[in-house]
Amino acid sequence: MSSAPDRPSAPQRLAVDYIHAPTPHALLGLQETLAVFGFGALAPMTSAIDDPRYLRVPLSPLREAAAPFEVWRAAGPVATGRDGAVRYSHDGTLMFGAVEWEEPAGGILQASAHAYAAIAAFWRQSGYPHLLRIWNYFDAITDGDGDAERYRQFCVGRVQGLGEVDTRVLPAATAIGSRDGRRVLQVYWLAAREPGLPLENPRQVSAYRYPREYGPQSPTFARALLPPSPRVPLLLSGTASIVGHASQHADSLRAQLDETLTNLDSLLGAAREHAPSLPAHMDASSRLKVYVSDAGDAEAVAAQLEARLGTRVPWLMLHADVCRRELLVEIEGMHGVTG
Repeated sequence: MSSAPDRPSAPQRLAVDYIHAPTPHALLGLQETLAVFGFGALAPMTSAIDDPRYLRVPLSPLREAAAPFEVWRAAGPVATGRDGAVRYSHDGTLMFGAVEWEEPAGGILQASAHAYAAIAAFWRQSGYPHLLRIWNYFDAITDGDGDAERYRQFCVGRVQGLGEVDTRVLPAATAIGSRDGRRVLQVYWLAAREPGLPLENPRQVSAYRYPREYGPQSPTFARALLPPSPRVPLLLSGTASIVGHASQHADSLRAQLDETLTNLDSLLGAAREHAPSLPAHMDASSRLKVYVSDAGDAEAVAAQLEARLGTRVPWLMLHADVCRRELLVEIEGMHGVTG
């Protein structure tokens, strides 16, 4: 793919919804659908759906047997394609892309390096050179000790694949551990023709400035990103109970969840300094994913979320491991645009 073909320019737009449906086929039948994600064992495998826009995420839903599909809708008609390991779709202003990379003998470090080299080569010549948001899922994220821990190895490989990293233009991101036993790195992303504005949390040290105690290569992401269009939601990175660079409340799920929500509120405040029209608090325009490491905590997390956020905030709860063993919950999301 030398570059994405020119398409009639439409106003940049991204609408995200959680929709229950028996299959993804009707959702993929809409010409404005940019991507559809299934979750858990009851969702069709990626290989079973012959459409580059569909991706099954290897995380099981909590509190319901069958999760809704997550649907991204763009402004105009969407074109699709494949380029080597990359599957993609775009509408002239936004691009979805995805890669699934089996771990070689060298493990997650080599898988990350190879996957990100392929991703970087693709997006830099795709016509959509500005990464807004990236998701990373792989099994057993905290296995291994010290610098041999799989998350630390992933961070090293990611930068090896990317090459030179400019911390002024980092995307928002998530890295979460699946529990499916498959050694496959799944990466998907949202990119644009125009850059967004990376944001940091005033309560936290920027991840790319973490001290050496967290590994030989600091994580490379921004805490949030404000897209170039007001019709694309604020993109919130995976957020947990971290203040400064240290994990908080290792012995308390309730306190960790409170701290996480406080961090998200802080990010909304940082974003509103640049976009005052954004809602000041999570509301019906928000879309959250809640990652919980112990399935037995699901009901307690749900009750606390409803007490803190009310019942108007749509969220999807998934069984997953956070990238630090002591952290029990992580929340990511989008905020500020509906329909």
